[in-house]
Amino acid sequence: MTFTLDRFDLDAFVAATLTEDLGAPYGAGGRDVTSEAVIPADAIFSGVMDSRHDAVIAGLPVAEAFFRYLDPDVEIETLVAEGEAVQAGTDIMRLKGKGRAMLTAERSALNTVQHLTGIATMTNEYVRKITGTNCTLLDTRKTIPGLRVLEKYATRMGGAQNHRMGLWDAAMIKDNHVAVAGSVGEAVRRAKEAGVENIICEVDRVDQIEPALAAGATHLLLDNMEPATLRGAVTLIGGRVATEASGGVTLETIRDKAETGVDFISVGRLTQSAPAADIGLDFEQV
Repeated sequence: MTFTLDRFDLDAFVAATLTEDLGAPYGAGGRDVTSEAVIPADAIFSGVMDSRHDAVIAGLPVAEAFFRYLDPDVEIETLVAEGEAVQAGTDIMRLKGKGRAMLTAERSALNTVQHLTGIATMTNEYVRKITGTNCTLLDTRKTIPGLRVLEKYATRMGGAQNHRMGLWDAAMIKDNHVAVAGSVGEAVRRAKEAGVENIICEVDRVDQIEPALAAGATHLLLDNMEPATLRGAVTLIGGRVATEASGGVTLETIRDKAETGVDFISVGRLTQSAPAADIGLDFEQV
């Protein structure tokens, strides 16, 4: 099955990543000098990729694309599904193909799987913390430039839902917008007058709620509120629009915030600060 993501060109991503690694943009000739010097041209390798700690796997189809780009005949067996939780020591992919090609693609493939699996794994930790509540975990726009689609894919593999993908698919009125517009109500009014359908408005005080709703906000982001304040805000809003808690959320605090009745909690560190997963790939010559 072909791996596709909306607004993401897998072939272009693979080509650009390998081009960078091989030095072509810097007049270096596009070569893996180590593999060319050390590995015979006709060498065939087999390899096993494994997870060296408990993890939620993401990114294997992208890794496969790196290997196939350099060796279209490579044999690849994916052993776990995307989004599957595995224990330390689990084999997740087997490969057999041209040794030089596999070594050249190895780092790019591993970097991608390690990064995306790290995001999926951290995301799943947060999701499990709010299991049993009616609250849904969201990611944010705090992503590495150029990797947003992949990173937001990884949060989905971890069990979260995506917040807006960019600046184009919803308005999000924050403090700087409010400062220029003069008030929360005026900022929301301008967005509605401009014909914006989805208007997310950040409020950090309870007294901003009614003006935002009266002006036409469709989603309220309750910023940096403690659980008691959140609970009162949710009661005041009374289900008129979706509610979201955000700001400084940690594994230690997310459950208390989720139990206030908010519909969503957004966490920036899912993509901003997730550590890379410990994924290894060992080869042997056939």
